[in-house]
Amino acid sequence: MTALGKLFRTTAFKLTLVYLTVFALFGAFLLGYFALNTRRLITEQITDTVNAEITGLAEQYRLGGIRRLVLVVDARARRPSSSLYLVTTFNGEALAGNVTALAPGILDNPGWTETVYRRLDESEGPDHPEHEALVRVFQLPGGFHLLVGRDLDERERLYHIVLAAGRWSIAIVIVLGLAGGLFVTRRVLRRVDAMTETTRTIMGGDLSGRLPVAGSGDEIDRLAVNLNVMLERIEALMRGLKEVSDNIAHDLKTPLTRLRNRCEQALRISGSDAEYRAALEATIEESDNLIATFNALLMIARAESGQAREDMKEFDAAEIAHDICELYEPLAEEKGIALKVVANTAAPVTGNRELVSQALANLVDNAIKYAEPPTPAMNGTRPEIVVHALSEGDRILLTVADRGPGIPAADRGRAVERFVRLEQSRSQPGSGLGLSLAAAVARLHGGELSLEDNKPGLKSIIALPRGGPLQKAG
Repeated sequence: MTALGKLFRTTAFKLTLVYLTVFALFGAFLLGYFALNTRRLITEQITDTVNAEITGLAEQYRLGGIRRLVLVVDARARRPSSSLYLVTTFNGEALAGNVTALAPGILDNPGWTETVYRRLDESEGPDHPEHEALVRVFQLPGGFHLLVGRDLDERERLYHIVLAAGRWSIAIVIVLGLAGGLFVTRRVLRRVDAMTETTRTIMGGDLSGRLPVAGSGDEIDRLAVNLNVMLERIEALMRGLKEVSDNIAHDLKTPLTRLRNRCEQALRISGSDAEYRAALEATIEESDNLIATFNALLMIARAESGQAREDMKEFDAAEIAHDICELYEPLAEEKGIALKVVANTAAPVTGNRELVSQALANLVDNAIKYAEPPTPAMNGTRPEIVVHALSEGDRILLTVADRGPGIPAADRGRAVERFVRLEQSRSQPGSGLGLSLAAAVARLHGGELSLEDNKPGLKSIIALPRGGPLQKAG
């Protein structure tokens, strides 16, 4: 398709044509109405003038008879003007005036008539064509006829001037409208072509491309901004998918290799039932860890794809905080840590209860895992982990605060990525998916996961939109 063909097929150009057609029709109607009313106004002025002259001439006839009327008409007919006068006898013989060659039967019909005529001082021929006039015929006593009228050349000339001006005006409007439409359409087409080129680049595999934004704030800019946000999200998901693939290849290769080596070692050196049983138990434990890793990956994928929205309902996040603390309290006691919960009021949330519970459980598990054990310097005081479920404005905050080593500010953004394990966590068991799952669950519910300094320790906060009102938590 040629560039001109693309231009004509654009929506902007079609809309320009529609608006231009409507505006041109409206302009033509307005100018036509103006021309007709101008013609009507001139006609009314002519009729008022002729009526006034006939009234005056009739008065002259009443005062001085036909002789006086003829003298008055003859004097007026000699003046240079567009007025027409004619006095005739009952049989049509002209007595005075400046009109000749009227259309047949005009004098026999009293009243208003538009007719052709020729002036008395004009001869017949192509150099002196007939004129048009609006005349009134008045019958006087004694059978005499009085004709008074005005030439219509001025009216018709003004009428045609208005029409010509209107035609030129509409022509100029159409030309300027088309030029403006082409200009606007070319600008829009250039922006659309730029977007199309960017989308081709993105479809070619370069997900870093973004649609250009002109900064005008129009509908195309708003569309481009929203699409860029969508592209950023897609790029992040694709980058995460690539990282997951790489991390699975690297991080799961080690436990799978270890699982194979244990099985091979059991076949090679184990001789008794107890040794075989120990090898099988170690294999099952390693398999459970692998299954837990894959389950975490599936939960993250489910959260990021939005599938879990189907199971969303109203629940109390404060109850979840109590349940999670009750579940992890034995593990905390075993490590000499005091696990406390502060959730005395209802914290209504609309979402997936299972995923929110798992996200909070991951935060509590990490806090217990990396918490500093009791030391003699504490004089019997146990380190604390405090779980909060609080309402703050239109948000519900699920907070886990510990007194462990914390996470440096420079590493907090990286800590929520899949399979990322910081140096201080390498000695602890885990797959590096806990914070990643919590962040995905928060995003699914329209919230966010933030990591802050607890001075000392780490404060992990899941902020979720507040749901409807619930009864006070027990």
